[in-house]
Amino acid sequence: MTYAAGNPSSTNRPLALITGATSGIGAAFARRLAADGHDLVLHGRRKERLDAFAEELRSAHGVSVEVLIADLAEEVGIQAVEERLKRAQNLELLVNNAGFGIHGLFHETGVQDLEEMITVHVRASVRLARTALPAMLARSRGAVINVSSVAAFIPSAGSVNYGAVKAYLKAFSEGLHMELRGTGVRVQALCPGFTRTEFHGRRGIDTSRIPDGLWMSAESVVDESLNCLKRGRVICIPGRKYRFFVWLAKWLPQSWFRKLRSARMKRTKGQSQD
Repeated sequence: MTYAAGNPSSTNRPLALITGATSGIGAAFARRLAADGHDLVLHGRRKERLDAFAEELRSAHGVSVEVLIADLAEEVGIQAVEERLKRAQNLELLVNNAGFGIHGLFHETGVQDLEEMITVHVRASVRLARTALPAMLARSRGAVINVSSVAAFIPSAGSVNYGAVKAYLKAFSEGLHMELRGTGVRVQALCPGFTRTEFHGRRGIDTSRIPDGLWMSAESVVDESLNCLKRGRVICIPGRKYRFFVWLAKWLPQSWFRKLRSARMKRTKGQSQD
């Protein structure tokens, strides 16, 4: 299903396209970029809610906001966003944020759910980046932010496919960053930890046992992402505690970490990461 409305008029303002912009990190990106003077194309699947959000941003910041309804688990949905990118003028930023999590044993998870996760996180992100980059390179400016996760660094039983697709986005971003060095176009893998969004609730995931100190707000994640982008950091891990966890995972014997993660799964079955 696809639907577009409210095409931004031609302006001199930079344009950002954000996938998965209805709530959470995607919505936080939209609010911050609108406040900074960007016109927006907001992708999502919940039309009524996204229309209301777009109107809120237009009224608050005087920017142009287009709503693009498409399902990135479907080929027609990916093509719809690709076509919008091809028509984009002044495209400054693509945020590949759309995604979802599944928690449970791999062999008990539906094949369709596994394939849709790969399509939404990996296939769509690659296709959209490939579509956006030529125009950015022609203007020697622009950026692509791929929303990965700390799960990219720390494989976890119970979230096998999720960790794998996030690891792909991290590696993809790093390689693309190397290819584009010196072109004026930047790439980032944003790797947040637990973030207060609708991500967990929509999947019925119990988060009651996750300590309060591990949570970050979507707004603080976006602030760190954009600060990292300004500094040219390809891997952005918001929060000192999460940077420490990733450092620890790198230097501790992997057998120790695998045992710790397996034990954690048994204690907190039903949880997932954003």
